[in-house]
Amino acid sequence: MKLIRFGTEGNEKAGLQLENKRIDVSAFGEDYNERFFETDGLNRLKNWLKTNESNCPTIDDSVRLGSPIARPSKLVCVGLNYAEHAEEAGMKVPNEPVLFFKSTTAIVGPNDDVTIPKNSLKTDWEVELAIVIGKKASYVNLEDAEDYIAGYVLHNDVSERAFQIEKEGQWCKGKGCDTFAPLGPFLATKEEIKDPNNLHLWLEVNGERLQDSSTSDFIFNVQEVVSYISQYMTLLPGDVISTGTPFGVGLGFNPPKYLKAGDVMRLGIEGLGISEQKAVAYK
Repeated sequence: MKLIRFGTEGNEKAGLQLENKRIDVSAFGEDYNERFFETDGLNRLKNWLKTNESNCPTIDDSVRLGSPIARPSKLVCVGLNYAEHAEEAGMKVPNEPVLFFKSTTAIVGPNDDVTIPKNSLKTDWEVELAIVIGKKASYVNLEDAEDYIAGYVLHNDVSERAFQIEKEGQWCKGKGCDTFAPLGPFLATKEEIKDPNNLHLWLEVNGERLQDSSTSDFIFNVQEVVSYISQYMTLLPGDVISTGTPFGVGLGFNPPKYLKAGDVMRLGIEGLGISEQKAVAYK
């Protein structure tokens, strides 16, 4: 299944992306949140559809899409998970996953505007594969990691490099700004994605392809990341793990390239659709 949430910001309803249309499944009575995943919501929804799909209204393509997951308890990110990106960032390839948090208040829909923060001069882009956790995960063995995954989603890990790197403290300063986590267009359940460790991913700014790589270049693959993070914190159903970005971010160019108001980012991952965000100035 491909889960979507649609409607105005803060009033999203549950839906599904089918092969040639979107349908409203709000009559199922649940949002795609922690409780939904914790109580086997994916299978319950699948069974509900067997007798109710024909009665589900179609959603017009003009209707806004929100994040396909209602605000999770946490959004955990893996830094420097592609060797060439570590090199362009001027950092050594890590021996263990580098972890940081992104504020859940940064989460927006896949095609919402991205606001360049107040006093920002170095707002940057990062196409990433994100994992959605399906059940409570703590001290997960590597060979069991896939059992804890509900699905996958496209994520643009927007970053402010001066806030992130040039100020003292942790990376979260440059990662958690409002609108800095566009998710979607949909959450693809894991049976939709044959091999998450071999997916083409790309990003364009104003039509210029700047990132073009594959998750086969991961330093730490999907299963390793889930297992590793669960050794240090409990992952709850619906939590999101973003797995890092490949080379081609603005920071890595000489001279660097950063977003300005009016720029348009367009990005995609094989099997996970395409999203598009316009950069706008802070007001």
